[in-house]
Amino acid sequence: MYDYFEGRFTEINPAYIVVDCHGVGYYLHVSLNTFTKLKDKPQGRILVHHVVREDAQLLYGFADESERRLFRLLITVSGVGSNTARLILSSLSTYEIKQAITNRDAGVLQKVKGIGLKSAQRIVIDLFDKIDKEGIIEDIPSAVNNTTRTEALSALVMLGFQKNLVEKTLDKLLKTSEGLMSVEDLIKQALKIL
Repeated sequence: MYDYFEGRFTEINPAYIVVDCHGVGYYLHVSLNTFTKLKDKPQGRILVHHVVREDAQLLYGFADESERRLFRLLITVSGVGSNTARLILSSLSTYEIKQAITNRDAGVLQKVKGIGLKSAQRIVIDLFDKIDKEGIIEDIPSAVNNTTRTEALSALVMLGFQKNLVEKTLDKLLKTSEGLMSVEDLIKQALKIL
């Protein structure tokens, strides 16, 4: 129903943001990751997911499309509601969640408050095949230049390499170099491994 709201942020808290769109204030539940990205901005665009329940209509806000896609995937899992998905996104980065699912590591998800072993395993099983198809771009931890990674990823995929394999290789190279590689060097090093 709603795709995004653009306007002035009248209130920014770790749990919610109020966006003033032409005199109408929209209350959006947000994760800590979104709060961190938007807390210093007086205005901007925030992506939205609208949840309609029998007793309420709720709006969830996201700083980027990857987090919203991951949220939408998480709420498809039986037993994971919108508040639980928001809690997962507040406790872990999109990178950590995607890595946990890709590596079938339910233990990482189990560290989130309120997520037991069965729920964590269900998330991994249900989303393992879907996570790569959804095109979720991860926020790489540390001070890694995402533009460098994105450009290298695009170039290597165009050369015909499988996206999953390229992503893992680039992540490994960027971690070991602490993000200090140029696009050209990153591609050269990745080609040696691939």
